[in-house]
Amino acid sequence: MITNIKNQKIQTSIIVFVVLFSISNIVLAQSKSDVFPDGSLIPDWFKDTTKVKLEDLGTQYDITKHGVKNDSTVLQTEAIQKVIDLASDNGGGVIVIPEGIFLSGALFFKPNTHLHLTDKGVLKGSDDIKNYPKIPSRMEGQSIYYFAALVNAYNVDGFSISGTGTINGNGLKFWKAFWQRREENPKCTNLEVSRPRLVFIWQCNNVQLQDVKLINAGFWSSHYYQCNNIKILDLHIFSPHQPVKAPSTDAIDLDICSNVLIKGCYMAVNDDAIALKGGKGPWADTQTNNGENTNIIIEDCTFGFCHSALTCGSESIHNKNIVMRNCEVNEAKRLLWLKMRPDTPQHYEYITVENIKGQANSMIYIKPWTQFFDLKGRPDVPLSYSDHITMKNITLDCNVFFDMKITEYDKLSKFTFENLNITAKNAEYNTSIIDGVTFKNVVVNGKNIK
Repeated sequence: MITNIKNQKIQTSIIVFVVLFSISNIVLAQSKSDVFPDGSLIPDWFKDTTKVKLEDLGTQYDITKHGVKNDSTVLQTEAIQKVIDLASDNGGGVIVIPEGIFLSGALFFKPNTHLHLTDKGVLKGSDDIKNYPKIPSRMEGQSIYYFAALVNAYNVDGFSISGTGTINGNGLKFWKAFWQRREENPKCTNLEVSRPRLVFIWQCNNVQLQDVKLINAGFWSSHYYQCNNIKILDLHIFSPHQPVKAPSTDAIDLDICSNVLIKGCYMAVNDDAIALKGGKGPWADTQTNNGENTNIIIEDCTFGFCHSALTCGSESIHNKNIVMRNCEVNEAKRLLWLKMRPDTPQHYEYITVENIKGQANSMIYIKPWTQFFDLKGRPDVPLSYSDHITMKNITLDCNVFFDMKITEYDKLSKFTFENLNITAKNAEYNTSIIDGVTFKNVVVNGKNIK
């Protein structure tokens, strides 16, 4: 009897130990998954993917009920802007694009206003640059006068774009003009040919874009400058790479932004899908209009054709705590691209790319970005750093596994490659260019490498 009681106590102790051990492992796993690459906690804000509801955005202003004609051939910039102004004057509300195609130039949203596009509603951009005024703006890491976008929001906290309709940049004319200029002068800059962006959001906090389609941008598809707390949910962003290439149509450009969630999006463009920017030039890190991107999570996204799924640079000075996870990549030229710009001080740190499957030309691409190199009289070359870069749990078919070539001014350190299953035509790798590199369970073409 005493022996049975002892056995029961032992069995109970074992069960309790197993339960506690399992709980501790679960807590540990959760704690690991809930931290940024530098170990800081990921706020619960990133877990909330609640969609904004049309009925919660205030008074609804159907543009056709306020003087806008349902006629795709008529330019109606002024009429649509009047509806935005009316909503603002009345304390705010949501501008509703109903079924139909509405042609417009630059529109400027004001505090407490929003944009909603119904399922068959299309806001179509004019293909005449005169319908996009030149104003103080931000382009390619510079604070300059530039053409307004089709949709503009300046200092509009809480701004949202919702609905399942389409914002169409109508970019063909701009693309052809760009390639014509490139034929005339192969060294021409992106800014030599006048082209508008599709969406530009500047100094706005608590922004949410959801469900809409952003297509055929004349220039960048969406640009966020000096913004905090951005959620980009389930967008479809597309500009073609054939038969006419849509040049510089980046899907999402983050330019000095913090706390950004990009989730469930499809991106296929003829440039970088997600590009982190923040300034360029030999003294970029000392200029007040420049800055860093921090705390960015990209998850559950699908990438079609693009120059890179995730790019740091080329107009970038500091990116920290960047996570790209649970994504599928198809037809990308690069999975991760760190553009090391030799005329700009740069620091890319605590970047993790994990749980990725698909195809890309290069898995990781790190090389000097020398296009338009200009030290502007600075006697020394600024140094650039990349450290605490992690790529793990990746199954990828690529042409080049380890696509890196650096200069004496590029400092790479603390790279980790873990649980990789890679098929590559070029499987060569050179760890000597990285100060501290770890390979753990990395299989390339069926061989475990160390």
